[in-house]
Amino acid sequence: MGITVTLPVQDTAEEDCFGRTKTMEVRLAASAEDLRAAQTLRFEVFFEEMGARAANNARLTGRDADRFDDLCDHLIVTDTTAHDGETHVVGTYRLLRHEVALTHGGFYTAQEFDIEPLLARVPQGTRFMELGRSCVHPQYRNRPTIELLWRGILAMANRAGANVLFGCASFPGTEAAPIAEQLSFLHTHALAPPAWRVRPHEATRVETNLLSPDSYDEKTAFMAMPPLVKGYIRAGAWFSDGAYTDYDFGTTDVMLILPRAQISPRYAARVGVGSWGAS
Repeated sequence: MGITVTLPVQDTAEEDCFGRTKTMEVRLAASAEDLRAAQTLRFEVFFEEMGARAANNARLTGRDADRFDDLCDHLIVTDTTAHDGETHVVGTYRLLRHEVALTHGGFYTAQEFDIEPLLARVPQGTRFMELGRSCVHPQYRNRPTIELLWRGILAMANRAGANVLFGCASFPGTEAAPIAEQLSFLHTHALAPPAWRVRPHEATRVETNLLSPDSYDEKTAFMAMPPLVKGYIRAGAWFSDGAYTDYDFGTTDVMLILPRAQISPRYAARVGVGSWGAS
């Protein structure tokens, strides 16, 4: 049983490659094969590694896919040392542009967080880009891979004219106690200011203000963060007031909010797209 996919970006132009190292490159998915490889990585990470509950079609195909895939641009990091003719995707994000979301039923994040008040109170002309379905192969969960992904994200934000990034970031597990220190660190050091603050939907909300700062070691808490969350913190992101328990995926999710002016210039320069934070 196959899954029919269409991609917002269909060409393989050099401009869709945003950066390279000696062994990896970050670019947009440019074919159905690229997208299938990204969906396969997502299945391996979300379902096989993290224990998410797979629907029948995902079990049959070995790929994680939903209706948003047809609407999004798919950012992929590939290992270019492979020589078997296949696309070896080792990291991926899917990116949903503001105008696409508005004409196709909204953002995925709205399923977990009450984002309508935020969208209503931001200045007119604010353009969002949603980050979602992010994952990295276990052997590539390191700073170079994360920074390549961020190079692609910021380049795509420039291309889309987006001045705010947002989306869900996940911690493994659905119990707050094992990640209380990490959630408390976010609440203490990276809580979004009131104008940008978002809360999860009530039914599955977990508070993040769990521990006082003097009751745990903050450096240890930061180092225990998932690599992608650490990347958001280094970039300068703010986070939601509260987390969402996603029982289907077996995760506890926070929402990140990153306006253009908030991004760390040092981080943007390090990933090679310093101009994104300039205005």
